Amino acid sequence: MTSEPITDTEEVDGRTARRDRNRVAVLDAVLELFSEGNLTPSPDDVARRSGISLRSVYRYVADSDDLIRAAIARHTEKVAPLFVIDGIGRGTFEHRLEVFVATRLRLYEAIASTSRASRLRASANEIIRDELDGGRRLMRAQLERQFATELDRLEPKSRRAVVAAADALTQIETIDLYRHHRRCSSSETREMLLVALRALLVRKY
Repeated sequence: MTSEPITDTEEVDGRTARRDRNRVAVLDAVLELFSEGNLTPSPDDVARRSGISLRSVYRYVADSDDLIRAAIARHTEKVAPLFVIDGIGRGTFEHRLEVFVATRLRLYEAIASTSRASRLRASANEIIRDELDGGRRLMRAQLERQFATELDRLEPKSRRAVVAAADALTQIETIDLYRHHRRCSSSETREMLLVALRALLVRKY
């Protein structure tokens, strides 16, 4: 029994699939290096980690900034479900508070290293800067939706101030300050966020 000959279409599809697998391997290698503290991996670093030739690494990305940008985009796609707050804006204040803080801490654990790399590159790379700003806007909008009941009771001036403070408190950069730089545990950080948000959102202004 003879096997069917490989068609031109199948050969092209096979090359495409192999190229896609190699590109994913390259991007995942970048993310691994981020997680180990190498926030500016060179193409040589990536080639060694991924097992893909340096020539192929350059084939998939134009330069180091493009490599970082593509890795961040892949990571953002992978962690997108962690941004979701189920039943956003519904339930008692304490329930919404607990869910909000738990979601932020879970998100932080998933994106901390990539976020550091993004911030490091942001000043010199407009696309990375725009991606960071988009993430920050999304997180601010979630805050306003999750605590709309409390915020809508405030006068406009007080509301702006409370949103600004609560938003700054719960952005990834601030959580990273506690967790990475001040070496606070996850439980310590959780308690600080709960106490501070209660003080901001239920205080009489």
